[in-house]
Amino acid sequence: MGRFILVSSRSVNTLIWALLFVAIFGPGVLAGIIAIMFRSIGFLGKLLGEAIEEIDRRQVEALEATGASRARVVLYAIVPQVMPTFFAVGILRWDINLRESTVLGLVGAGGIGVILQGAIDTLAWQTVATILLAIIALVILGEALAAWLRKKVI
Repeated sequence: MGRFILVSSRSVNTLIWALLFVAIFGPGVLAGIIAIMFRSIGFLGKLLGEAIEEIDRRQVEALEATGASRARVVLYAIVPQVMPTFFAVGILRWDINLRESTVLGLVGAGGIGVILQGAIDTLAWQTVATILLAIIALVILGEALAAWLRKKVI
């Protein structure tokens, strides 16, 4: 059941999730946040699940042989092996979410995309250009921050 939720969450594009949640919750930031959350859950779940499947089982077996509880096995054998992957995938997903969030407003899910859509609808091309430059600057800043975090954490 868990794998089904992760696969279905990941298989639907964020814009489609946003359209669905705009229909459920109405236009606004909440729809965009939930859309990004749904897509991110599937992405993170898949990659972290694969990382857990690839751990060195000898550490798990060693702790189990000493009679350690399942919680201790997870805490001391699995988590330390998966932590670098968790940080790498988390930073990657944050970077992707930043990029996706800039356009979710185009479907009514809040954010800078709402302002962009309004400027396009009123043919305010200078405002459109300013917003696009702001989006580019935001993505570049996000990329620089993600690169810095990768160096610090990984």
